Amino acid sequence: MHRYLIRLAAGLLLGCGLGAGAQPLTIKLGWATSDGATDPVAVSARSFKQAVEKRAGGSIQVQLYPNRQLGDEKQVVEGMRFGTVDASVVTNAVTAQVEPAFGVIDLPFVFESQAHAWKVLDGAVGADLARRAEAKGLVVLAYTEGGFRSMLNNKRPVQQPQDMGGIKMRVMQNPVYIDFVNSLGGAAVPMAWGEAVTAIQQGTIDGVELPVALVEPLKMNEFTKYLSLTQHTFTVYEVMVSKRLFDRLAPQQRDLLRAAAKEAADEQRRFMATETPRALQGLEKLGMKINAIGDVSAFRHSVKPVYDKARASAGMGALLDQILATSAK
Repeated sequence: MHRYLIRLAAGLLLGCGLGAGAQPLTIKLGWATSDGATDPVAVSARSFKQAVEKRAGGSIQVQLYPNRQLGDEKQVVEGMRFGTVDASVVTNAVTAQVEPAFGVIDLPFVFESQAHAWKVLDGAVGADLARRAEAKGLVVLAYTEGGFRSMLNNKRPVQQPQDMGGIKMRVMQNPVYIDFVNSLGGAAVPMAWGEAVTAIQQGTIDGVELPVALVEPLKMNEFTKYLSLTQHTFTVYEVMVSKRLFDRLAPQQRDLLRAAAKEAADEQRRFMATETPRALQGLEKLGMKINAIGDVSAFRHSVKPVYDKARASAGMGALLDQILATSAK
């Protein structure tokens, strides 16, 4: 309570133009992955911190807590809803556990390209989802990316859906990901990321699915043999703050955070446009066995039940139609 009273006082002073000399507002931002130079979540967080502090001129400070210091993603999201965590960069699939409509973003093969994804998320669909999140206690400031996700495993290369047969694949604790892997004949094993590496080492699972840019930072090239470029889902992250915190801020501070998040998202997206191909080249040099997928039509056919289920879900069907009707051009 004392912390929030300080924040409220600082906000009121800033709102009245008396910010000079007031104690800075401190925002603690945590996330689940590494603080590595190329980790897309870390790049999002650092870009946000830099943009906020540049614009705030000392009145707002952002403290960074990587590597699950504030908890796994699910714990952090719940903390933001209850006001015990200030901010985070969260994988969309975890946000969808709170507001299921976000699951539409994770549908396999729903986006034609990065350009298509950003046209959707920077438009009406992204705004609609942000309104839904706010009703659940989460303020979405911006969307950033991890790139398209692909399959890693220790059994065999995946060229066709039938190659997934019998592969135990770690997925996020999200129905869309579970249904996707199962629709291909694999065995989806939902678990928090913190358990995944140990599970691979012990043989509890055979693989994971990740964006290419995260494979080396998470050292998954050391624990899995095959990388198959299915590019099935475009990974989106939400840069979010707790609504409990946001509601206590002065209007100028809220505007500052939104503007800083947009600036950070633009910077992070530019970074990812060059980082994903660089990461792939690096994995090839490290000797990872990588295969491209020439034609994804068989995969699209296999995941049709996932789309049928999404259309039957409250709130997701209309959003899906909007995405499919939006041209990337």
